Amino acid sequence: MKITFFGAAEGVTGSKHMLETDGAKVLLDCGLFQGRRDETEGMNRNLPFNPAKLASLVLSHAHIDHSGNIPYLTKLGFNSPIHATTATQSLCGIMLPDSAHIQEKDAEYINKIEKRKGAKEKKPLYTLQDAQKSLGLFDGCFYKEEFQPAPNIKAVFQDAGHILGSASIRLSVKENGTVKTVVFTGDLGRKNLPIIRNPEPFDYADVLITETTYGNRVHDPVEQVEEKLAAIINRVYQRGGKILIPAFSVGRSQEIIYTLNRLIVRGRIPEFPVFIDSPLTLNATEVFFNNKEYFDDEALQTYENEYDPFGFNLMTYITSVEESKKLNTFNRPCIIISGSGMCEHGRILHHLANNIGNPRNIVLIVGFQAQGTLGRRLVEKMEEVRIFGVKYKRRAEIAVINAFSAHGDRNDLFNYLKGFKKPPKKIFLVHGESDSLTAYADMLKSNGYHNFEIPKLGESFQL
Repeated sequence: MKITFFGAAEGVTGSKHMLETDGAKVLLDCGLFQGRRDETEGMNRNLPFNPAKLASLVLSHAHIDHSGNIPYLTKLGFNSPIHATTATQSLCGIMLPDSAHIQEKDAEYINKIEKRKGAKEKKPLYTLQDAQKSLGLFDGCFYKEEFQPAPNIKAVFQDAGHILGSASIRLSVKENGTVKTVVFTGDLGRKNLPIIRNPEPFDYADVLITETTYGNRVHDPVEQVEEKLAAIINRVYQRGGKILIPAFSVGRSQEIIYTLNRLIVRGRIPEFPVFIDSPLTLNATEVFFNNKEYFDDEALQTYENEYDPFGFNLMTYITSVEESKKLNTFNRPCIIISGSGMCEHGRILHHLANNIGNPRNIVLIVGFQAQGTLGRRLVEKMEEVRIFGVKYKRRAEIAVINAFSAHGDRNDLFNYLKGFKKPPKKIFLVHGESDSLTAYADMLKSNGYHNFEIPKLGESFQL
């Protein structure tokens, strides 16, 4: 058995890990690399393997850094099953076409700018037709339901507690009459997050592939989220500004809407407009409604007995481009939630361009920002940033609430590992930047774990 790490190795985007055994190749995740366009463009287009020779793809969850390159995979000849939970299948049904739309529109917008310079025309990575074709390959199943990604591999999903339908994956690989177990955490969530259930760990693995996004820090308690969010909202309201929240349309946006609803119901923030400027968020929220069996008990009870957790009379879902543009001239305090979460694509870029120069405003960061992204430069409070190639002075305040993170922190990751009945024979640390990987590796060593590797991009290991 061989494992090769083609993405999310010494980085947090482009998740792709290939498992090979007895001639069968199974890919775990197929995400987009995100960051500086010149670097990630080539990485996303130049896949270092032949998609047509994959036995299957096993997908941990629907976030674009894990699923976003699936249409390009099919464009290059992949035509095998894509195994995912039913909720992930439903979310990808809206997210992959949306990603294709963004690819096409961003290429169109950039070409309009670059045409004046005589630059070569940019082609989208994939089209809506490519995305629709890939959706026909999905094979949805439920948690704990066994499926077979290759003739000698059996697999099962368990709840990773990260977003709706997110899964950790256990693969039982039969070779030479023996069975070896590989567990891929996907993105691990945290306990007590709104809406979704807590992560459910496996109890055994010969090989563990674990994410380490926050392997170098401990989050603020989830219980402090409402207090911090209310303080920021009240501060901006008093000075007549806007709050811009770049948020992933799936998971993070629903959590923020859920929390804003609670704050308004409890009278802890003023009643002022909340705009959800993302058609994808509206569609994703409908998917949430249609998959309530994935909710935790609190969210289910709220929905059934109290009020709609994803809607209130001050909230407006923006669908058209014309409505989105009108927000540029909206001069009263408001909240605008828009994608993408790392400020790399979508309508949030236009809102930032129009509002980042106003010191009354706040850009509220509520999720991890990878190196090279505009979101990361905002977190680092750069005084000047580029948006669509144009320089803007940043005068807006930057605020960060990491308690909204859907990723477990170093304690959550280590507790997951300690939950195994006996230590895995091999541990691979992925989906983390260098400082996070190093810190978590040090933590493992100090607790007696020495059988781990930090794979480099493209590195293979024979097991």
